[in-house]
Amino acid sequence: MKLGINGLGRIGKLTLWHHVARKHFNEIVVNLGRTVGTSFTDLAEYIEKDSTYGWLQVWLYGHRAKRVIENLDEKEGTMYIDGVKVKFLMTDRNPKDIKWREEGVRIVVDCTGKFRDPTVGGEDPKGALRGHLLAGAEKVILSAPFKIKNKEKSMPEDAVTLVYGINEETYQPEKHHLISSASCTTTCLAYMMKPLIEYFGAERILSASMVTVHATTASQSILDRVPKEGEKDLRRARSVFNNIILTSTGAADALALVIPEMKKIGFMAESVRVPLTTGSLIILTVNIQDESIENHINRDLINQIYKEAAETKYKGYLLFSMEQNVSTDIIGYPKAAAIIEGRETHTRTATARVDLNKVCGVSAEGGGSSSNSGSAYVEIPITQVVVYGWYDNELASYTHLMGDLTVYIAEKMI
Repeated sequence: MKLGINGLGRIGKLTLWHHVARKHFNEIVVNLGRTVGTSFTDLAEYIEKDSTYGWLQVWLYGHRAKRVIENLDEKEGTMYIDGVKVKFLMTDRNPKDIKWREEGVRIVVDCTGKFRDPTVGGEDPKGALRGHLLAGAEKVILSAPFKIKNKEKSMPEDAVTLVYGINEETYQPEKHHLISSASCTTTCLAYMMKPLIEYFGAERILSASMVTVHATTASQSILDRVPKEGEKDLRRARSVFNNIILTSTGAADALALVIPEMKKIGFMAESVRVPLTTGSLIILTVNIQDESIENHINRDLINQIYKEAAETKYKGYLLFSMEQNVSTDIIGYPKAAAIIEGRETHTRTATARVDLNKVCGVSAEGGGSSSNSGSAYVEIPITQVVVYGWYDNELASYTHLMGDLTVYIAEKMI
């Protein structure tokens, strides 16, 4: 089976690296929609070198490796990368016009970040994700969360959001043709929340919030610039090199699509961008209704939950560490959706006093204790848990897992 990749930016390029190394697909077709540099050699050089992960051949085979890109044929638009034939299309940018059918491509990963709305028809002149289906693809994987612009529209039945290792079993080959691989932050967060939900149950988790300290992305500005017309977030127009920038994240909405139990939990998600090329951190805070003050949830229990999950059900994707890590330590770590920093797990248990007269739909008559004012109340032990989770937001945490998802879907097509 041939794999199609649309776009060769950060995630597109690393998706190509992943599948060249994996060799599940016998040929890869990459759509660029334009020419690159002054020659075909310039494109090969872009693929071969990376400012974050180094040389492709060194990443594949170590420091003794020889160059792995060869047999460049500019006329045919092909080259062999570590023995895998890769063909490049350079004429069409609208998905409906890309020659997937002619190239025999049945599954496409769209890495442009431009076509995220699954409700837009494939014939749209500005381009749409569904255009890939019109062009001959049978399955389209989006390397980003879906984003429906018209809020009056709902998610189409043939679209689904999946994080490999968490909910890929909900995929229905005969029904789902547009698949979102969520985001790097949602992927890490899913592996941080799922073990807690499985252990305590969603009903005991009263609320949760997260802040991601996130590395730079290509949507940010290198230097300060004039905001674009209609641009609401002025901070995105500020220099990424010189600033910590407050921004937003759609991780909360996407997580509910991946873990339905999250709909029962009050959840907030925030994001802070920092001047790093990759290597990000989620700080997760969870409030859990405890059993008692005397025998409360503690740090050792939380760490044990993650340690067991990392050794059993989520082995290979969730890692538990008692080392003292910094962000560069997790760059390129194989398939690590989340690395729990066990040394920094914290818990605090206290009693929350709830006035029953102020609880909607609850009568205080004959129940609870009485204060001097005559109000009835109950005391509930609540433990606040803080967990830190590292993730390589480009290659290791995200692209590798999306690669596993791509192979999983491809195997269902055979």
